[in-house]
Amino acid sequence: MQHALGGAETIASIRDFEQIVTARTWSRSGQPIGEVRKRVRWIRHDHLRLDQVGPGNTYALYFNGTSGWEILPNGRLSDLAGGELEFSRKYLSDFTRNVWLADRIPGYTITSLAHNVIRVSVHNKASGQIDIELDPDSWLPVKETSVSLADPAHPVPSETRIRKWTTIQGMHFPERVWVLHSGVRLADITTEEVKLNSGLRPEDLATKPPDLKPVLPAR
Repeated sequence: MQHALGGAETIASIRDFEQIVTARTWSRSGQPIGEVRKRVRWIRHDHLRLDQVGPGNTYALYFNGTSGWEILPNGRLSDLAGGELEFSRKYLSDFTRNVWLADRIPGYTITSLAHNVIRVSVHNKASGQIDIELDPDSWLPVKETSVSLADPAHPVPSETRIRKWTTIQGMHFPERVWVLHSGVRLADITTEEVKLNSGLRPEDLATKPPDLKPVLPAR
C-alpha cells in the first residue's frame, strides 16, 4: 500500500499538510442539507487546525496533541474538553499521513484480516481501529471503516469510500470520497486543493480568529 501511494519515504517526508474540500451533505433521512467547505491544516508533530463552514455545522478547532480550543457553531469559544477533546485525539490519530505510516509510529499496530484488508489499531482501542480495504490490482485503498466520534456522545460505524485519486508531488491523495454512517451516505466530498511542505508554523494554526469565525481562503 505504501509503495502504491508513492513510497514510505516520500510519505514520511511530509512535514506539513493543508487541504481544502467541498462537500454535498445529506441528513440521515436522505434530505439534502447543503454545501460544507472545510480546511484542514496539520504540522508534524501533533498540531491540527480545522476550519469549517456549513449549514448548522460551522466551527473552528485547534489541537496540539494535548490541549486546544474550539469555536462552536453558536460562536462561543471554549477549551477542548470531554467528548470534544476525545474527538480531536481521534482525528489526529486517524490523520491520513499517520495511518499510512502506522508501521513507524509507536502505539500503532497492524494486522491483516484478509489478502487485501489491513487493520490499523491505535493503543488497542476499539474506537481507534481502522480497517482498510485495498484494490487487489493497484493496492490503493478503496474503503476505510472505523468508528466516528463526530457526535462524541453517540459513536457510530463510519465508512469512507474513495471514488477518485489525484497525484500531488509524487503521492496519491483521495480526490473524491463518500462518507457513510451506519450505511447511510452523509457526504460526497471533493478536494479543491492540497499543499505539502508549504512552511506552516504552529503559531499560524494556534492563532484564534479575532472575529471568532472559521478561516478559509476565497475560492
